Amino acid sequence: MRLHVADHPLVDHKLTVLRDKNTPSATFRQLVDELVTLLAYEATRHVRIEPHVIETPVTTTTGAKISAPAPIVIPILRAGLGMLEGMTRLLPTAEVGFLGLQRDETTYEAVTYANRLPDDLTDRQVFLLDPMLATGGTLVAAIDYVLERGAREVTCVCLLAAPEGLEVVDRALGGRVDVEVVVAAVDERLNEKKYIVPGLGDAGDRLYGVV
Repeated sequence: MRLHVADHPLVDHKLTVLRDKNTPSATFRQLVDELVTLLAYEATRHVRIEPHVIETPVTTTTGAKISAPAPIVIPILRAGLGMLEGMTRLLPTAEVGFLGLQRDETTYEAVTYANRLPDDLTDRQVFLLDPMLATGGTLVAAIDYVLERGAREVTCVCLLAAPEGLEVVDRALGGRVDVEVVVAAVDERLNEKKYIVPGLGDAGDRLYGVV
């Protein structure tokens, strides 16, 4: 597993406003969208491209276009849905799937409750979206899910990560697959309720309200 922490003053600024408990939901949603667009720039550095011949107003030249099969972007419901537009803004030709994984608040294990993915992801580049990499269980389950369907490269885009969660993901994957985790920041730790500290609270609740 490779870890990439985005290093940019705009990332730091937007993340600080997101952390503030007084930031209203509407502002929170807008900032998540903006922050994910910045993270998407980092996350797509290794997207596969191929030569493509075009005609400019002056001459013929060879440029590049995203290779087939198209990448697939998969938000992990429900909080990952708030990251989707920011990601597809930079990857408009990507396909979109949905994976519903929920943390059991007693066992802290990930439970699958929805799946809208192709059965065959052979040779696909997959981008998983999940705001908080806390215990790591949800992300490991999602990575295993797409690898079982043939995905070749997996990039996980998260707003925040806890050291404990990163360790869990790294230990679960070992060196067997090409997985990168792109985050805005790695925070201090998890608290007794398995929330990231200092964190920003429950991302889903702050995006959409308590349901």
